Amino acid sequence: MRIGLVLAVMIGTSLTALAGSGPEIVIPGRPGVPIIINGVDASYAVVEGNWGLGRRMQPRPTVYGGRYVDVEPYVGHYYPSLGRTPGYGRLEIEPPSNRRLPRRAESFHQSWSARSAPTPAQSDIPQMPPPVILAPRIGPSGSPLDFR
Repeated sequence: MRIGLVLAVMIGTSLTALAGSGPEIVIPGRPGVPIIINGVDASYAVVEGNWGLGRRMQPRPTVYGGRYVDVEPYVGHYYPSLGRTPGYGRLEIEPPSNRRLPRRAESFHQSWSARSAPTPAQSDIPQMPPPVILAPRIGPSGSPLDFR
């Protein structure tokens, strides 16, 4: 009886150890966001290989059913900084250095400015002065108050 229990425990632990190294089906966490492994879209594909965070070595996994993803996708625009000629459209050709130059353009200058309207002259006394309340300078006994 004990031998059967020990044998069952050993088989169970060996199967759980092998569960992480078998083939896996890759399911993306968000729809429309691909899972790229070494330039291959592995979404809904089978990935085989003993790799992951638990391994010191990272061997190249094998992806079955994935599709190749271009590293530099063709976007249909021409970026001169990439150093490649455009696929279609205008072909940029450098003119020769000894060509006849076009005539110079006429000079042109234009300027803009902005400022606020001038304020009217104001007198020292406002047109409608606010009411002023004066504090009494003489106390109730008739003597001047000391505000120090």
